[in-house]
Amino acid sequence: MDLGCTDKVAFVSGSSRGIGRAIARAFLAEGARVVVTGRQADPLAQTTAAFQAEFDRERVLSFRADLSQPAEVESVVMRTRGRWGEIDYAVANIGSGTAKPGWQLNQTDWNTVFDTNFWSGVRLVDAVLPRMVDARRGSITFIASIVGIESVNAPLPYSAAKAAVVNYSKNLARQVGEYGVRINCVAPGNILFPGGSWDRKVAQDRDQVRRYIDGEVALRRFGTPEEVAALVVFLASERAAFVTGACVVADGGQIRATPS
Repeated sequence: MDLGCTDKVAFVSGSSRGIGRAIARAFLAEGARVVVTGRQADPLAQTTAAFQAEFDRERVLSFRADLSQPAEVESVVMRTRGRWGEIDYAVANIGSGTAKPGWQLNQTDWNTVFDTNFWSGVRLVDAVLPRMVDARRGSITFIASIVGIESVNAPLPYSAAKAAVVNYSKNLARQVGEYGVRINCVAPGNILFPGGSWDRKVAQDRDQVRRYIDGEVALRRFGTPEEVAALVVFLASERAAFVTGACVVADGGQIRATPS
């Protein structure tokens, strides 16, 4: 299926590895021009080089930046516009499930996790949405998590931050729909990739992880970054032109609740 992404500009935050990298590659495979971002120099350089070798190097723009910082978000967005013009698709993918467990938490424990998993997405919206509203087109997709939808064994701040992402995206969609801008989110379940949290858990106790997946996930396997990426690119594209305010779960049938 042609998703109509040729020459569109896709801005993918946190795209040097894992799910973000797969999303960036999927946009490139559909013919889009893609902004790749990351904080660490080596993974970013490796990803950029791989993309430029596989695709037209003129369709790959790379920025090393900490997009949890407002000034850096604004700078990278402005530099993107200076090179390619307006951003058509923005994907808010910055996040980390690393957080202090338990309920005895202080304000810093909460603030750190919310800053990474919630406020980073809000800052990207602040940078790209006004021009999308003016142009009366564009889409923003958030990467949430099933921990924000149903009770899952995850740290409280992380679960709450992802729940905030889901609610924010749904309500934002209602406010900007009249301007032709679509807002959606994808809530992945257990996604396995090198260097990710599940990769580390498998290395620590493969048998325990296997029992968990077999007992909790209907498909009895991990998901892949590419499976999440395919969903994200579809939602961003004009093939999903009547989809906004949605939170689409991609978890192999793990959770039982349905997003409201």
